[in-house]
Amino acid sequence: MMKLKIGVVLLAALGLAASVQAQETLKIGALVTLSGAGAAWGQGMLHAAELAADEVNAKGGLEVGGKKYNVQVVPYDDKYQANEGVTVANRLVFEDKVKYIIGPVGSAVVLAIQPITEKNKVIVMTLGFTGKALGADKPFTFRPNVTTGEISQPQIDWVVKSRNIKKVGALFPNDETGQSMSNDIDTAYKKAGATLSAKEYFERDRVDFVPLLTRILAAKVDAIELDGNSPTTAGLIVKQARELGFTGAIVRTGGPATQEIVNVAGKQAAEGLLVHTPINPALPSVKAYSDRYAAKYKRPMNGFSPAFYDGTRMMFEAMRKAGSVSDSDKVRMELEKIKTFSGALGELSWTGKAMYGSDHQLNAPFYVAEVKDGQEVIRVQCTVAGCK
Repeated sequence: MMKLKIGVVLLAALGLAASVQAQETLKIGALVTLSGAGAAWGQGMLHAAELAADEVNAKGGLEVGGKKYNVQVVPYDDKYQANEGVTVANRLVFEDKVKYIIGPVGSAVVLAIQPITEKNKVIVMTLGFTGKALGADKPFTFRPNVTTGEISQPQIDWVVKSRNIKKVGALFPNDETGQSMSNDIDTAYKKAGATLSAKEYFERDRVDFVPLLTRILAAKVDAIELDGNSPTTAGLIVKQARELGFTGAIVRTGGPATQEIVNVAGKQAAEGLLVHTPINPALPSVKAYSDRYAAKYKRPMNGFSPAFYDGTRMMFEAMRKAGSVSDSDKVRMELEKIKTFSGALGELSWTGKAMYGSDHQLNAPFYVAEVKDGQEVIRVQCTVAGCK
């Protein structure tokens, strides 16, 4: 009897080992900024991919074409630098053999890696705000977050009207991202009936903004525009502007960074800040994701994170429909076809053909919030058509 029990246990163990061995691994690259000024965004994107992977792995793996895959996220830090991005993109594509990449954060980085990823048919889910990231000639690049191109006009229309703003000063990073944001925001303020009357450009590693802010304040501006500056940089600008005595409106028409700005600038300096936010924390789907994020990582999520969780899950769904994880061309075509997807942000689809030449831009609602006592209080919901 004892021998029989031992035999049954051994057979079960062998069966389990065979099952584990039979399950294949699907590697997803995370080419994101994990150090420096943009780290909050990069970490939020990496954690989004990890949580999406956790979800399917907990169910025994991602089932595609009759096989189950254990999803493994392979992270690399691009340090918000184009040359570093190229180095790690080569590593991901040619050494790790990935066909799917979450990231990068920066516009300059995504433009630098696209000659590698597009040629090798690697699907990229980028945050990069530049309009040049998307196009009919870049069929493997998608953007699962809204950018200044989508949010600037409706948000600025509302801010200018509700706060009676006439003259605005802004600081932009001196790179591809900064130039793109500058053009979008300048155009939007003009259409809203205000002027971007003072512009300053700076290198990404700058921490002393007093000379630039002094010139901006000399122009007698009603508001300072933080645009899409990285969270730490934006926090320093807010802090130093208030220390110089600026009491006007401070507006952020760019990516979510409120918690980081408050951490750097302090609650008092950040009070009344008008910010773009891609999420409504009151939505049950957003709260559920936020709770999962906080439980695993022991910190509040960055506002970009749900978009990349949704983007990763949409990619998984496209793999299922394509019946393949290796044929990224088929996966790309199935990803493009997704019209209604239930995500953390709500019901999602792709748009962008009129603006970018391809429907690879996420279509999702967004919000304008006011910072009160260090927390976002939503003032208005927006779409590309306007705020109400």
